[in-house]
Amino acid sequence: MIDVNDYLETGFIFHGHRCPAMPLGMRIGAAAMNALGVDRSKDKELHLIAETGNDHAAGCFVDGLMAITGCTYGKSNIEKTYYGKMAFTLIDTINQKAVRAYIKPEFFGNMLGSPFVEQRKAGVLPQDISSDIAEPLVNKILSIPEENFLELGPVLDYPFEKKKGVFDTGLCEECGERTFAHKLQDVDGKMLCKPCSDK
Repeated sequence: MIDVNDYLETGFIFHGHRCPAMPLGMRIGAAAMNALGVDRSKDKELHLIAETGNDHAAGCFVDGLMAITGCTYGKSNIEKTYYGKMAFTLIDTINQKAVRAYIKPEFFGNMLGSPFVEQRKAGVLPQDISSDIAEPLVNKILSIPEENFLELGPVLDYPFEKKKGVFDTGLCEECGERTFAHKLQDVDGKMLCKPCSDK
C-alpha cells in the first residue's frame, strides 16, 4: 500500500509551496496506485494521462500526482489532455490495466470557494498566503476520508504499447545543434531540427 506520508514533504519541496491541491493529487494518485496494486514508477512501469489544462486553478494537483506516482515529464510517462478536468487515468503498463479517478464535483466546487483560492483570485502568490489559511486546508485534505472527495472507477484492461527509446542523434545542418535522429526532418535535402525547419 502506498502511504502519502512517505512522500509528503518531498512533494511540498518539489512543488515549491504549501497548498491543498498538491496533497489532494498525492492522495488520489495513491488511491489509484493502491487500486492497481502497483508501486511508484521507477522507469515507465506506470503511465499517467492527466485531464487538467495549464490555465486554471488547482493545477498544483498534477505536481501531487507526479510526486506520488513517479510519472514525470522527464521520463515521458505523463501527458496532459488539456480537458480542464481534475481527473486522470493511471495505467499499469506491465499488467496492461488502468483506472480513472477524479475529484468529486461538489467537493471540488467547495474547494474553489476556500479562503486559499480567494487569496489566489485576489492576486496573492501561493507562497505568500498565510500558513493560518493554508495549513488547516492541507490538514483537512490529509485527514478526510477518501469517499468525501474521490471518485475511483473500476480497474479495466488497457492495452498499452511501450515505445522504444531513441539513442541515435545527428547534427542539424542549419544551427549545428545535436538532435535526436527521429526529430530531424529532411527539408530540401538538408537535415534540420524542428525549430530550423519551421523558419
